Amino acid sequence: MSSEESWHAARLIPTSGINGADEQERRATSALLAVMSAVREFGRTLTQPLGAPAAAVRTFIEVPFELEGRKVIPDGLIRVVRGQRSWTALVEVKTGANQLQVEQIENYLDVARDRGFDAVITISNEIPALPGQHPAAVDRRKLKKVALHHWSWTEVLCEAVVQKEHRGVADTDQAWILGELIRYLEHPRSGAMAFEDMGPAWVPLREAIQAGTLRATDKTAPEVALRFDALVRFACLRLGRRLGAEVTPALTRKELAEPQTRVAKQVGQLVAEGRLTAGVHIPGTVGVLQVTADLRAGRVSCHVDLDGPREGRPTTRVNWLVRQLKDAPDTVRLEAFALHGRGAGASELLRTVRSNPMALVADPAKDIRGFRVANSVPLGSKRGTGRNSFIDSVLAAVTGFYEDVVQNLKPWATAPPRIRPEEAFAPPVDVPPALVSTAPSSQDGPEISSRTAATSGRPTPPG
Repeated sequence: MSSEESWHAARLIPTSGINGADEQERRATSALLAVMSAVREFGRTLTQPLGAPAAAVRTFIEVPFELEGRKVIPDGLIRVVRGQRSWTALVEVKTGANQLQVEQIENYLDVARDRGFDAVITISNEIPALPGQHPAAVDRRKLKKVALHHWSWTEVLCEAVVQKEHRGVADTDQAWILGELIRYLEHPRSGAMAFEDMGPAWVPLREAIQAGTLRATDKTAPEVALRFDALVRFACLRLGRRLGAEVTPALTRKELAEPQTRVAKQVGQLVAEGRLTAGVHIPGTVGVLQVTADLRAGRVSCHVDLDGPREGRPTTRVNWLVRQLKDAPDTVRLEAFALHGRGAGASELLRTVRSNPMALVADPAKDIRGFRVANSVPLGSKRGTGRNSFIDSVLAAVTGFYEDVVQNLKPWATAPPRIRPEEAFAPPVDVPPALVSTAPSSQDGPEISSRTAATSGRPTPPG
């Protein structure tokens, strides 16, 4: 008789029996859409940002349609109805390494247009470099009446975890159902993969950088630049899942509006410096977490800039920062920027500044206006995941720097003024009331308690 420790719990969405990509996609589609319909909060979390009304979500799988005399069968359909308003979206799903097909998507866009549906949603493991982008280059003319949205499986899993663990699900049974979806998507056989490959252009680009032969016209540079930005988006989703917050890439308005400017900037940095850079915006933190992957030096560094206190001696301001970094590694590098100073400021490792705060003060006569806190670790070179992997080293650097440094930093705030006690306005007991010459005033300083206190009126001169 076997022991109970070896028994396997019954799962609502089992991973056993998945044979091939078709079965994997069919099961993932059915599991996701069913849970969206069953767990109200989760369904609304996914559909409302796309324009659906706040109402019950109804879902269907493999709904057949006729298009120009042939049958078209999207993987799923989502419908949300509230009053007279109805919102409908067709769903196309890919799992594993399978990529979205432009012809399929355009067929579904045509079906949606002909039937007055609102949107087409694609789901795959492809992560676009920028938020709002779609990984497939569809004909833009087909998007005049129908919206096209994309969810990566990583994004879906992140939303599920955040909803269950941080925002909450009111009904306990529904919370358990959502937990079963999370358990399923986290299983390797579900086909919902993490970011696992820098692409075929990675090795040629890395070799060209080491040899100093990379040119701006090389096709490998923009491909790797886009993959790096996709990796940063994956890092944001992974960190946001743990924090229960919306962590996003820090992009300028121009980069969001004109993605090609972002790619051109990254390619320029790769050619000139062998570097890829990105920013991560985390709500409630002192600043943007900046990431730099230096392919020439083989290092990945993270840093954050923050304003220093606006009062106190330079060493007092340094100690204010050091106290917040009591649990940070000694290898963290600190840099101080002087007020009205130009160029780099004084820079030193945290282990040195802990014992000697003056090491970070280049000129005692100048106030320190701000600091940079940075850390650098070895950068992997492999295109995939695992030991010596570029992907894993970047992910570990971002998560580790946030945990060791950023989450412990708070912005400086002036101490609030304290109310003076009423006793400060009381006249000294050894002075007759008739001789007190002034009334209390808001201009009196704290020293009033040691001087003649006030009463209203002026004394009558002696006659």
